[in-house]
Amino acid sequence: MDIDRRDFVKGAAVAGAAVALAGVAGCAPASQGSSQGTAGKSSGSASPTPSASAPSGTSDAATASRVKAANSAPGGSPVYYTDDISAAGLLAVYRALGFSPSGKVAVKLHMGEEGNTNYLDPELLRSLVEEVGGTFVDTTVLYGKRSTVAGYYEVAADHGFTYAPVDILDETGGMTLKVAGGTRLDEIELGAKYADYGSWVSVAHFKGHGMAGFGGTFKNLAIGLATVPQKRIVHGPSFDTGAVFLERVVDVAKAVFDDLGGRMACVNVINNLSLDCDCDGSAGAPVMGDIGILASLDPVALDRASLDQIYLSDDPGKDAMIARIESHDGAHLLDYAESLGLGQQAYELIPV
Repeated sequence: MDIDRRDFVKGAAVAGAAVALAGVAGCAPASQGSSQGTAGKSSGSASPTPSASAPSGTSDAATASRVKAANSAPGGSPVYYTDDISAAGLLAVYRALGFSPSGKVAVKLHMGEEGNTNYLDPELLRSLVEEVGGTFVDTTVLYGKRSTVAGYYEVAADHGFTYAPVDILDETGGMTLKVAGGTRLDEIELGAKYADYGSWVSVAHFKGHGMAGFGGTFKNLAIGLATVPQKRIVHGPSFDTGAVFLERVVDVAKAVFDDLGGRMACVNVINNLSLDCDCDGSAGAPVMGDIGILASLDPVALDRASLDQIYLSDDPGKDAMIARIESHDGAHLLDYAESLGLGQQAYELIPV
């Protein structure tokens, strides 16, 4: 079934906005500008002028917010945000979506390579996971300890993912989905246990990436759900970068979103902003300060709004992050995803 998620998001926006405006977390709203979310859309673009903000230590939540709303515009896809990077903050933005999961709930995230220290803290997710009765899910990879199912279970336990079930989706093999409307792939192979789940919550660690420029929701739900043979196809024999790689990533995600329809909620946590993926066991330290948590039912709007936060930041460390993003034309992923009907890059930031 070929679904244009832009239509789905429009239908869901009213309920989510009502929840947010009711004051899920009681934060005062940041001021909003009138331009759409386009910062860093092409590699030659200049960084936008960031909104003024007080130092993060101030007690005034309205002026202390590290999340900038300058690229937000009414009428775009709703993206809910908080700069409270805590279990309560994450639960608040999730609740603002008005998402009602049913059946067995998968919480898709990256549980970190052995030796990596930048992956999401499991305690950050505890309130959300317990509320939805979720299971942590991911797939094995091409290298390292997580290349075997047993090894990944061991890494997950070592990293503290112990208070809820962990399920490695390709433990029993793979299953295929057709790609409707993609340009690089006709079908994809996901971990077979993908089919066991009725609803999904993607919680992506938004950061840099050595091949994609940045990693967010699309990377989490494409490479992160693919079997090892499918990962090889997406990466290519020479580990491609640029448009070819990014479009393969989006084609995988297209099949997933078409299959799930409205059974997916998406969250990006913008913290521990290393230039490297959590799959790197020797990833570099964060190059800039933490920003916040964003959530949306529109994955394109969510990754665009998250990407814009890098460009809008006052942190001088953003220069290294922007260089990483633009060196691989990372924003092309969003242009291509929008062209396939997976969402829109115009968004409205709504504080919770």
